Amino acid sequence: MQSLSVIIPIFNEEENIRALYERINQTITNIHLTDFEIIFINDGSKDSSISIIKSLAANDSHIKYIDLSRNFGHQNAVFAGMKYAKKETVVIIDADLQDPPEVIETLYQKLMEGYDVVYAQRMTRKGESWHKLLTAKYFYLFLEKLSDTPIPLDTGDFRIMTNKVNQTVCNMPERNKFLRGQIAWTGFNQTYIEYERQARFSGTTKYSYAKMFKFAMDGISAFSNFPLKLSTWMGFFTALVAVGMFIYTLYVRLFTNDFIKGWSSLMVTLLFIGGIQLICIGILGEYLGRVLDNVRGRPPFVVKDSNISEVKE
Repeated sequence: MQSLSVIIPIFNEEENIRALYERINQTITNIHLTDFEIIFINDGSKDSSISIIKSLAANDSHIKYIDLSRNFGHQNAVFAGMKYAKKETVVIIDADLQDPPEVIETLYQKLMEGYDVVYAQRMTRKGESWHKLLTAKYFYLFLEKLSDTPIPLDTGDFRIMTNKVNQTVCNMPERNKFLRGQIAWTGFNQTYIEYERQARFSGTTKYSYAKMFKFAMDGISAFSNFPLKLSTWMGFFTALVAVGMFIYTLYVRLFTNDFIKGWSSLMVTLLFIGGIQLICIGILGEYLGRVLDNVRGRPPFVVKDSNISEVKE
């Protein structure tokens, strides 16, 4: 008999928690599992999310919670749950009910066919704006082209995996988490199932464009050196342009009387070279910033309260 840990990051989801809990409980009943745990990770919520979670935990011993000291971000909250998951199989699902908990049964059945990871791939995404759909589509296409590790298209963190894969990811030391990429990187035997993503059950999305941009940069910097190579190529290209302009400047100065009128071309060249340099410095800065995060060695999350004994020790 297999056992199951369900990991749920929470950030201001008071309107969704009870409905999510009931649907997950029903799904686990359908799978006929008695050995399971539902781990809620409160990522610095400002509403009554943690109070609701604690009230559920008081009446159900299967519910575990980790209350973080502040908002550490979605990926670090998921990682906190992964670190303390005890069961043989682990599911990651968000609390907004866009990913239907009923799909867990399909994921679990597929995993039992002998796979180590089964991720949920979206066929449709209801309730999302056209620009969110467009940016998400091209982000995954862009990342697939850049990454040395094949990362499945149009998938989030909604997936099931064996605890062997879970522990492998937990042992990765990088500070800037991109879990869907890290799980893909582990290899093992991976497959997918397709599902229809629903509109948010209640509330509003907690992923601002600023957070989405940071998440994209974490994914690209963690799984591709292409931006660094691109900055090198741009440097060579700029050098070739500079050599061409130098030859042109000598020609104009020595063989024509038009050299005073070169001010415009000189300014354009300076601005072009300066722009390329700033882009390259920015790319290097993104990578160096992430190296600095890892060198500092600060923990990815800090726990304020929990009903998991290992967390308290």
